[in-house]
Amino acid sequence: MRVVIAEDSVLLREGLVRLLEDESIATVAQVGDGPGLLAAVEEHRPDLAIVDVRMPPSFTDEGLRAALAVRERLPGTPILVLSQYVEERYATDLIGGGAEGVGYLLKERVSDVAEFVDAVRRIAAGGTVIDSEVIGQLLGRRRAGDPLKDLTPREHEVLGLMAQGRTNGAIAADLVVTEGAVEKHISSIFAKLGLQPAGGGHRRVMAVLTYLGHA
Repeated sequence: MRVVIAEDSVLLREGLVRLLEDESIATVAQVGDGPGLLAAVEEHRPDLAIVDVRMPPSFTDEGLRAALAVRERLPGTPILVLSQYVEERYATDLIGGGAEGVGYLLKERVSDVAEFVDAVRRIAAGGTVIDSEVIGQLLGRRRAGDPLKDLTPREHEVLGLMAQGRTNGAIAADLVVTEGAVEKHISSIFAKLGLQPAGGGHRRVMAVLTYLGHA
């Protein structure tokens, strides 16, 4: 696997490079700003771009805007956004362009090497991994009239785990239920959100987009 890292902190950037190297993941470019990310991705066409949300010059959302530019110019490029804090808008902005191959994690997750590397591999393979703290905050800002109002508490749990990129088997293990039960919950979620099999797009991805946009 080949990655590009966009992170203005040299220490964190070098730490990521060494961590990934230990897992046989090669870093083909390291940059410290948004324009550098776009140039590096265009040159190397990596399997994944790892991007800090806040980079020079204003340290607000340069990294996110660069990630969105990458997805626009090179659709389908897997992106993992790292952030110091839970910033819900960044997750929804990024995933709004398509949830395949997208991740949003807090930087503290990097300290759990196994969890971080697993997320890197899943996102590069086209999966979706959203930090559980982001999911928790999204759940906390329910508003009237949203399309999730008819979901049961268990269905909210299942959809939240789907948004974290969990498979049906992993969801079943987390909730201590059978995979069959998880499948029934997911079918009910699709029905309540009006996601029909004949409709265009991937229903699982569309359910996650609805969740992140309206939870």
